[in-house]
Amino acid sequence: MVFKKLMADRCLLYYITDRTAFPGSESTRCSRLLEKIHEATRAGVDYIQLREKDLPTRDLESLAKEAVAILQQLRTENEKLRTALLINSRTDVALAVEADGVHLRSEDISPEEVREIWTSCGAGTHARELPPRDPLITVSCHSPSEVAQAAVSKATFAVFAPVFEKKDAPSAQPTGLARLKQACQTNIPVLVMGGITLANARSCLDAGAAGIAAIRLFQENNIVEVAQQLRNP
Repeated sequence: MVFKKLMADRCLLYYITDRTAFPGSESTRCSRLLEKIHEATRAGVDYIQLREKDLPTRDLESLAKEAVAILQQLRTENEKLRTALLINSRTDVALAVEADGVHLRSEDISPEEVREIWTSCGAGTHARELPPRDPLITVSCHSPSEVAQAAVSKATFAVFAPVFEKKDAPSAQPTGLARLKQACQTNIPVLVMGGITLANARSCLDAGAAGIAAIRLFQENNIVEVAQQLRNP
């Protein structure tokens, strides 16, 4: 497939945020997170998922607006930057801040329902005189069958996890490379997550993954250097 060839030439990068991993006050953690979003965008990361699921709606919306403003500013300064912002599990917040899309957990509403909401909500109002463009929709998947369902539901791509054992969740059963390879046979791009390091990322790409999704790999390291190593192994 042409898509598979393109992905082999350019590994997709998907940064998932976690402000709680930063030390300090809530204000300090949010500031550090926004700095990391700025860094990721300048480094050419393809997608950023704002995954601050413990935040009250008003605080999440405020943080998301700041993230959107950062992306818009950097895109204005450099039209080659194409980083997209997705909001974890909150279609309402994604619409409110004009993010690029949403990430859905396995138990969330379907991609079809998201698109129905996305294209109808706000159309014809002062806030949105025209219906918003088709959203990017990613879906968490834990088995090849869930990846297949994501494809049927017309998700943009699937995030398959956990491929390897995670340090903070040793009880979570890793899927392994064999099941990842099976999942990648489905007609949808698959990004891998869960215990991904620079040392094992290549094995995932060789299994057919279109890219790498991670929290720590990006958040705890220099993203420019990580991106270069993932895309130029």
